[in-house]
Amino acid sequence: MEVGAVAAMRYVPEGIKAAKLVLEYTKHTMLVGDQASAFAISMGLPGPTNLSSVESIEKWTKWKDNYCQPNFRKNVIPRNSCGPYHPNSPSIRRCMMDNELRPNEFGSVNVGLHSHDTISMAVIDQVGRIAVGTSTNGATFKIPGRVGDGPIAGSSAYADAEVGACGATGDGDIMMRFLPCYQAVENMRLGMEPKLAAKDAISRIARKYPDFIGALFAVNKNGIHAGACHGWTFQYSVRNPGMNDVEVFTVHP
Repeated sequence: MEVGAVAAMRYVPEGIKAAKLVLEYTKHTMLVGDQASAFAISMGLPGPTNLSSVESIEKWTKWKDNYCQPNFRKNVIPRNSCGPYHPNSPSIRRCMMDNELRPNEFGSVNVGLHSHDTISMAVIDQVGRIAVGTSTNGATFKIPGRVGDGPIAGSSAYADAEVGACGATGDGDIMMRFLPCYQAVENMRLGMEPKLAAKDAISRIARKYPDFIGALFAVNKNGIHAGACHGWTFQYSVRNPGMNDVEVFTVHP
């Protein structure tokens, strides 16, 4: 039940270490933005550092030349430019019912195999303590200031040494609405095997968002593990003391 997280942090390359510093040296759960960067640097992490690469600058330049498309804006004008953006019909506000959800607007159209870089890991030590961690650069072409599921406890990662752990990846803006890793761990607490626990957590999202892309792994305190996915073929790796090397497991939708 100890948690440390950072979000929207710039200029510091080691985000997962910064999150661990929050856990170990503060009574807070999450620090965000430039203040999170300042905290991490003050605690000894390298920075400030220019995190741009030749590849990322080239990708951003091509995106700008394509009038900032695709992006994560909706209900704005102009639609096919780099802004500035304004609300479309700001005087009209309506609540969309479930049966009005349009996959092209609310699905994972901007999320795919090459548009994210999440790494989530769970570790069980010799005395049964469990730790999880997730690190991500976030969605490509995200709106500045966006926070995804990576630093949200219960969404991209969750653990309870009495039960097990979970890690997740995919369309974080959708997945964080369901806290799928918390759900998977709680499913195991209720007696479900990891395979069924993971499948149930993913299915809860798919029922509301049939076009979303996402996956998770679940492992119980005894080391039994499984994965579940929707919208793509998912792979995760496992290593334990009885194995000579890492083994990669493939999960199909």
